[in-house]
Amino acid sequence: MSFEIHVNEQTHATAPRPGQCLRTYLRERGWFGVKKGCDAGDCGACTVHVDGEPVHSCLYPAVRAAGRAVTTVEGLAPGGELHPVQQRFLDAQGFQCGFCTAGYLMTTVALDDEQRADLPRAFKGNLCRCTGYRAIEDAVRGVKHVEEPCAGEAVGRNLPAPAGPQVVTGTARYTFDIDVPGLLHMKLLRSPHAHARITAIDTAAALRVPGVRLVLTHEDAPERHYSSARHEHPTEDPDDTRLLDDTVRYVGQRVAAVVADSEAAAEEGCRRIEVSYEVLPSVLDPEEAMLPGAPVLHVKDAARARIARPENNVVGEVHGEIGSVEEGFAQADVVYEETFRTQRVQHASLETHGAVAWFEPMADDGSAGERIVVRSSTQTPFLTRRALCALFDLPLEKVRVLAGRVGGGFGGKQEMIVEDVVVLAALRLRRPVKLEYTRAEQFHGATTRHPFTVHVKAGARRDGALTALRLRVVANTGAYGNHGPAVMFHSVGESMAVYRAPHKKADGYSVYTNAVPAGAFRGYGLGQVVFAMESVMDELAHRLGIDPLEFRERNIIGPGEVMASPGGEEEDLHIASYGLDQCLAIVREARDEPAEAAPEGWLTGEGGALAMIATGPPGGHIADVRARLLPDGRYDLAVGTAEFGNGTTTVHRQIAAGELATTVDRITVRQSDTDVVRHDTGAFASTGTVVAGKATLYASRALTAKILDFAARHLSVDRADCALADDAVTHGRGSLPLKEVHEAARSAGVELAADGHFGGTPRSVAFNAQWFRLAVDPGTGEIRVLRSVHAADAGKVMNPMQCRGQVEGGIAQALGATLFEHVRLDARGEVTTAAFRQYRLPQYADVPRTEVHFMETADTIGPLGAKSMSESPFNPVAPAFANALRNATGIRFTELPLTRDRVWLALDRRARAGHGGETEAERTGSRSGSQNPARRSRQAGMCDSRTW
Repeated sequence: MSFEIHVNEQTHATAPRPGQCLRTYLRERGWFGVKKGCDAGDCGACTVHVDGEPVHSCLYPAVRAAGRAVTTVEGLAPGGELHPVQQRFLDAQGFQCGFCTAGYLMTTVALDDEQRADLPRAFKGNLCRCTGYRAIEDAVRGVKHVEEPCAGEAVGRNLPAPAGPQVVTGTARYTFDIDVPGLLHMKLLRSPHAHARITAIDTAAALRVPGVRLVLTHEDAPERHYSSARHEHPTEDPDDTRLLDDTVRYVGQRVAAVVADSEAAAEEGCRRIEVSYEVLPSVLDPEEAMLPGAPVLHVKDAARARIARPENNVVGEVHGEIGSVEEGFAQADVVYEETFRTQRVQHASLETHGAVAWFEPMADDGSAGERIVVRSSTQTPFLTRRALCALFDLPLEKVRVLAGRVGGGFGGKQEMIVEDVVVLAALRLRRPVKLEYTRAEQFHGATTRHPFTVHVKAGARRDGALTALRLRVVANTGAYGNHGPAVMFHSVGESMAVYRAPHKKADGYSVYTNAVPAGAFRGYGLGQVVFAMESVMDELAHRLGIDPLEFRERNIIGPGEVMASPGGEEEDLHIASYGLDQCLAIVREARDEPAEAAPEGWLTGEGGALAMIATGPPGGHIADVRARLLPDGRYDLAVGTAEFGNGTTTVHRQIAAGELATTVDRITVRQSDTDVVRHDTGAFASTGTVVAGKATLYASRALTAKILDFAARHLSVDRADCALADDAVTHGRGSLPLKEVHEAARSAGVELAADGHFGGTPRSVAFNAQWFRLAVDPGTGEIRVLRSVHAADAGKVMNPMQCRGQVEGGIAQALGATLFEHVRLDARGEVTTAAFRQYRLPQYADVPRTEVHFMETADTIGPLGAKSMSESPFNPVAPAFANALRNATGIRFTELPLTRDRVWLALDRRARAGHGGETEAERTGSRSGSQNPARRSRQAGMCDSRTW
């Protein structure tokens, strides 16, 4: 019986494999616009039309499509002209990384008028991790944001992302959107134990599975230890990881790798591996892990691995004091202390971790031998290449690492999680090898945000001046210390430095446990501590009878002041522009406007928080950019940094276009490939604009000078009379087209190209403030956001539309972490929320529209006055929400997430106890919220600024 599926007006006659879903069937035939995001019908990235009806193709059996017409995003515009919905997504720039966009387009095209009127319901089956959904709504509604390019006037305008047409047509190529001949597939066997020693491993049965080509165990792995974290300076991270280890330290750690002709064969091979374990004691709580007698996770070669105190499972620690906090507390009229806890959060980028490796000749004739090429979903191609070369003793020229378009990162892809084992297999087999994580593997085998326990003690005088701040921070880094010390160190930096206090003390511990490893996550530790610090600021203000906003204004650092943190002064960090006062003014203005109506009987409250963040990491962050004039009079920009929705490609073109007096469409960008430029540290730590952008600025200016110098000599005119125009060099007697300038330079043996370099130092700081007005149903714990306002000091905003999208996306992600996202572990340490339907991400209906305001500042360090704005919007959201909830309910919530049941239980306990407005700590008589006993009489008569 014949089999036919009609896809985008093409007929495919190959029958699907038994049980094959439509998604994999389509992708195997080159329809790469169909994305894999969840494997379970939860995210909508694989949405296609079958006979005009939208379906999640990961759940739709391919055999059911027999005789039917299937349309993918590539088929929306068969004649080459964009479908109206595709055009609207372009006009609104309704995407960032774009991995979800095809699914949204296919869903939107199928909506009728009634469905378009109820987008929260219409988009229940689609997820976006980047945008915060406003841009998607604007696209559906036909709102146009993009502007037309204008020569020499690019910076500060809403110019579109260069990859936009490819994103909306499904032709943008992500990591696995390629066809590699002879590709083999890898699957991983993972540990069922939190802590165990492998005593025996038998692979014979696995090797007998038809199609299995290779099984790798710890016996095949290099002995060298390394860190999966990627930093410019590798010594920042402990070398505690082995590619495949004979000791496993968390449930889900990889034990063996099977490579086969198909994924099915590789999976069957994993099932047939027999492993014997000696189960060892385990520990999941970081406080318990530091106690004497606790199971020790890493002891061998601890000094070489740079582990601070292996016997106590402390991978890194910081201790510092400015002044004397005890003296500061003695001077205070009010002393408040409390312990705050934040949970594990998954990055949940829709494109999972993965890599494919193959071999290519180093010279066209093959005379120089082969090199290995690694295509990876990574934020750090150059650092990953360096790590692979060190691990396998390969020279740099023998390894090429590149990234296609990356489907979201948020710090999670600042790791080498898959590339090492893929390269090991490829080197053994001399064949192309692919490893693509499932969504479950993202939860079991990737990294999370660090769970924190933060104890804060703070004191202030009656006049509102802070006298002392003390922090004790314990970060649970999980089984391996990738990013652990750096995240812990960063967490006690700007969070304390933003406030003036003569006495400060910080004690921080990054602690090993037998849990899934934590890593880099948006905010890099600041969000966890800012949640605690900003909650405490509100509580001090309440106890002093001072408006919380005014209390902050009295204590925040000012322009030109030294940023003092007990973790150590960072000499290259400066307040190179100051907009925090403007941020707080925006909050005040919003707060003073009439309140929105709330349902009858609901409690209402408002609250805000602020945050400061360095625009880059300490110790240097390198970017090299090369700009050159092309024979056709256009320009080429070679930039090492990766694009994953952060928008750096757009900004780099804008900076270059402004310097070269041209339009952005005349500049092509090559990026994320170790063949492109000498070195680039990577797209993390908010550096895409302020580091790589500055290198772009330098390269563009140098190229401008080189073109004008040559043109003046060639034309025998005064250099001062020459200027660049859109496509020519103008001079006193007329103009010379750039094509002719290039030809003349080529004939003269002159290359019109220039390099730009920036080492990431000195650094500036960016400021953000978030404010909410909430309504709370005391009968159910339901919370509604009545109004959300965000003020951002990003310096000179390169692209307002794009920067607003970064802010909105950061707020949406932070709201998820505030309200419901939680990677949960059972008593054995196994992740129990390994799918999106157990781990709830913010959906369209969950995210309020936030009013985003940009401050009027210009930074003296950043390129053309710009500062970073990718991580920082995340940090003040949770405390602002908690402060608004405190204002509404009278209860100080100290643990995230603020789930509906947690809120209802606290309200119910208070109602049953008959209390009106005390915090839980006050009600239970704990030390939290206590006044300084020496000053108690002076505080008599003062009460909370809000009574119930």
